Amino acid sequence: GAVWSWGYGGNGRLGHGNEESQLQPKKVEALAGQHVVAVSAGEFHSLALAAGAVWSWGYGGNGRLGHGNEESQLQPKKVEALAGQHVVAVSAGEFHSLALAAGAVWSWG
Repeated sequence: GAVWSWGYGGNGRLGHGNEESQLQPKKVEALAGQHVVAVSAGEFHSLALAAGAVWSWGYGGNGRLGHGNEESQLQPKKVEALAGQHVVAVSAGEFHSLALAAGAVWSWG
């Protein structure tokens, strides 16, 4: 399905490619064409689950986005470290993220 976000846009946490706040729901266009089945919003970042792949965006401090660095992402980016894991659930905490894959829990941040 489609992902929509709104509210405070600092560090790109809404996924629209900028840091603008949104007063009304706006479709996250970077995920168009992905069959998103779950989302999770942390305080500073967000996660989406589509076809077993994890996407993250927002503030990258402490490595919470899972891209091997601390760079913020203004729009969703696939977490390549989980490629091939067929993730079935995600959760975004304040400073960390979790993913559940077949018989394993992955954590980062």
